[in-house]
Amino acid sequence: MNVKRNIALFGCGAWGKNIARVLSELGALAVICDADGARGQSVASQHGVEFRGDVEAVLARGDIEGVAVATPAVTHAEVVLKALDAHKHVFVEKPIALSVDDARRMAARAIDVDRTLMVGHLLQYHPVFVGLLELVRGGRLGRVRYAYSNRLNAGRIRTEENALWSLAPHDFSMVLAVAGQAPSDVRAVGQAAVQHGIADLATIHLAFPSGLKAHIFCSWLSPYKEHRFVVVGENAMAVFDDSAQAWEDKLVVYHNVVTWKGGVPELVKGDAERIAIANSEPLCNEMSHFLDCVGGSQRPRTGPEEAIPVLIALAAAQRSLDQG
Repeated sequence: MNVKRNIALFGCGAWGKNIARVLSELGALAVICDADGARGQSVASQHGVEFRGDVEAVLARGDIEGVAVATPAVTHAEVVLKALDAHKHVFVEKPIALSVDDARRMAARAIDVDRTLMVGHLLQYHPVFVGLLELVRGGRLGRVRYAYSNRLNAGRIRTEENALWSLAPHDFSMVLAVAGQAPSDVRAVGQAAVQHGIADLATIHLAFPSGLKAHIFCSWLSPYKEHRFVVVGENAMAVFDDSAQAWEDKLVVYHNVVTWKGGVPELVKGDAERIAIANSEPLCNEMSHFLDCVGGSQRPRTGPEEAIPVLIALAAAQRSLDQG
C-alpha cells in the first residue's frame, strides 16, 4: 500500500477529473488548482479537498510533495518547470511538452533538483499491454516483423491540437516499447475534414533499424470506437484489443505462421489463445506508481528517457504532415 502523499492537481478538465478521482481514492489528493474557478470548486467539493486558483501559492506550500499536471499541452513546459523549481515531484500528462528542447530542459531540471518527472503514457500501465510486452520480450512471438495500432474514436473534436497530438502519443509509446529502439524513418499523412489546418485523422508509417515496420492510424471522426494494437511475429501474432467488451478477450495470441512452399509464402493459421491477465485499472496503476516514485521506492517507468524519444518521433511525424 502507498504511504499517504499530498498531491496537488493542476487542471481538472475532461481527463484531469479522472486523475482527481483516482488520487482521491488513493488518499493522496490534497488540493485542486484550475483556471476555471467554478469547475475547480465543483471537482474539489466532490472529493472533499481544497480549491486554489493560484499555482504559485500552491507550489509554495511545504505540505505538498508532488503535483499532477493535466493542463493543456501548450502549458506543460511552463507549469512543470515551475513545479520542479519549487522542488515538487511531477507527473505530467502526455505529451511531455510540444517541443523536444522544452522536454530536455524539463528532464535536466528534474535531475538538477533530484525530483521525479513522470509522463502520462497511460498504456504502459495497462496490465494487458504489460502482458503483451512480456510476450514480445520473452520471445513467445519470435522476431517481430510488423506492428500496427488503430486508435479511432467518435469523440471530442479538438480545436487546440490535431489528432496526431491528441490521440497518437499512446500508440507511439507502445510501438517504441515493442521495437526497443527509436525509429529511423517516420512518414505521415493527414486530413483536415472539419477544420482547416487541424488534421482530424492521420496515418503514420515508421521504420526501425532492426527492420521492424509499423504504422499508426488515429482519427476522432470514426462512427465507432477501436483501440487495437497488433504485433506480428515470426512464430505468432498478438492482439491487444482495448475496445473488447470482455476482459478475457483483450489479449489474444494467434498461432499463425508464414511458411514457404516452392518459393511461395503461405499463411498457416493456428489456434487462438486467450492470455489470462489480472484485471486492474490502468490509471490507478499509473497514479500508484507515481506515488511510489514520490516516496523514492521506484523510478518512473515513463520518465524522460521513455517520453523524449516518443516526442521526437511525434515531432518528426508532424514535420512530415507539414511538408507532405
